[in-house]
Amino acid sequence: MMCPYCRSKSTRVIDKRDYGDACVSRRRRVCADCKKRFTTYERIEELSVIVIKKDGSLQNFDENKIKKGLEIACDKRVPQETLEKLTEDIKLKILNRKSNKVAASDIGRMVLTRLKNLDKIAYMRFASVFLDFEDLNEFKTELDKLNHTSN
Repeated sequence: MMCPYCRSKSTRVIDKRDYGDACVSRRRRVCADCKKRFTTYERIEELSVIVIKKDGSLQNFDENKIKKGLEIACDKRVPQETLEKLTEDIKLKILNRKSNKVAASDIGRMVLTRLKNLDKIAYMRFASVFLDFEDLNEFKTELDKLNHTSN
């Protein structure tokens, strides 16, 4: 680290503090040449992931959209902590892909898969929007599939 006062590269850390949720480290440094102290902050760089929407448009990945969709589907059925774990699980799965692009439909399927194992009603709520049911027959068909897989 270069000293901001004298531009020397001879600096050392004299104190370090981590701030948990923000993934930030604060380092208090001292320059070996001019003896002045300064502070640096280090934070994890978020990887840039692009979501390919159904219409072909591109958007930056936003985990809050996943969380919001889960909250709507699971309203009053699943604890908030569980939704946060699901959101984090899906986010990590997306960040660990080889490509920095992901289709919105892939994200939706990830959500559906997890909801299917968690809560059948929340699954149907989410599926009705994600799978874009046109009428009750499509809803009933999906419900029948769900009943057959859980038996």
